[in-house]
Amino acid sequence: MTTMFTPDHEWINIEDHEAAVVGITLHAQDALGDVVFVDLPEVGRSYKKGEVAGVVESVKAAADIYMPVDGEVVEVNEELRADPALANKDPMGNGWFFKVHVTNMAHFDQLMDPPAYDALLKTL
Repeated sequence: MTTMFTPDHEWINIEDHEAAVVGITLHAQDALGDVVFVDLPEVGRSYKKGEVAGVVESVKAAADIYMPVDGEVVEVNEELRADPALANKDPMGNGWFFKVHVTNMAHFDQLMDPPAYDALLKTL
């Protein structure tokens, strides 16, 4: 499994050639604070890379969740919808937001690998 990152602090794991898992990074969770609500995308809806696919709200702020690649949402994390605090406890694991069937694999070449994302964080 390969984890890639966006400059907007989303992560995406390529599970297989059919679906990829998307969530927010530890940095995003730290910046937001305690997550109290998530608005997840509709299963079956297609998005272009960079489109807003959801919203995460915390006690401090609200932030858009951007689609890191072109694709169709095939599953959302219903456990996260029921318990948004999962995004606080395990943002890079059980706090995932949705799974997407990727329709343009070339977009992965435009994402950051872990060393590149770590370098970005050092500039913030």
